[in-house]
Amino acid sequence: MPTQRAQERSCNVLPCLEEKPVKPPRYTSTFRPSVKLEAEKNKAQWKTMGPAKVAVPSPKNFLQKHSKEPKLPARKKEQDSKKLPALSVPRRTDHPVMGIQNKTNFIKTNAVAAITSLPKKPQPICVDTRQGDKYLLETSGLVPKYIKKKDYGVTPKYVTRRNEEMKRAQKEYEAGILEQLKKRAMKQISDEERKSLLQGLKKNWEEAYREFQCLPVQIDTITKKMYKEKLESQMKQLEHDIEVIEKHQVIYIANE
Repeated sequence: MPTQRAQERSCNVLPCLEEKPVKPPRYTSTFRPSVKLEAEKNKAQWKTMGPAKVAVPSPKNFLQKHSKEPKLPARKKEQDSKKLPALSVPRRTDHPVMGIQNKTNFIKTNAVAAITSLPKKPQPICVDTRQGDKYLLETSGLVPKYIKKKDYGVTPKYVTRRNEEMKRAQKEYEAGILEQLKKRAMKQISDEERKSLLQGLKKNWEEAYREFQCLPVQIDTITKKMYKEKLESQMKQLEHDIEVIEKHQVIYIANE
């Protein structure tokens, strides 16, 4: 089949212009200027990068060689160096050592003083390893210097004070217990009280026995029977008490 060609038109001959889509304006916050102004106010320019302006050093004050090394003090003048030290020559009032007089040569006098002087005592040390490691003996704690003190072994004042207070409290406690025991202790009755007590018990027994003898021969009621039993028990208890008092000469009673 023959190919169909597009119909030729005048609008197809001219090139068509492409219309680009127009973008909407970008969103900007209404608070943007106020936030920007606040950030500029609170910003510190030298916080991370140093101060804004630094004084430029002068080219004359450059770092010289050996300028930072320690320097020796300046030498004195020649006149000062010619002077002898004040204590090098002995004075007229100084006495020679051990009566040795040598006016012309004081060096010999100094030598004699050095020879006759006592030598310095070495510091006591302690060696504790094969390699020779040593340390001072006085500060090591091995020297018993604390036991040589005047107050060594003396009980402190606060300890003695506390012990005295404890002893005083113990004595007060014991005294209180003794008082309570004395209050609760048993009291010994005298012979007169014992005799009067014994007479009273016998008198009560006689009265109970008289009442018992007055009972009728025929006891036919419960009341009579109970009264008879009461008298018998009373007489029995009185007989027991009388026997106990007569048996024991010394009797104690408890304090109320």
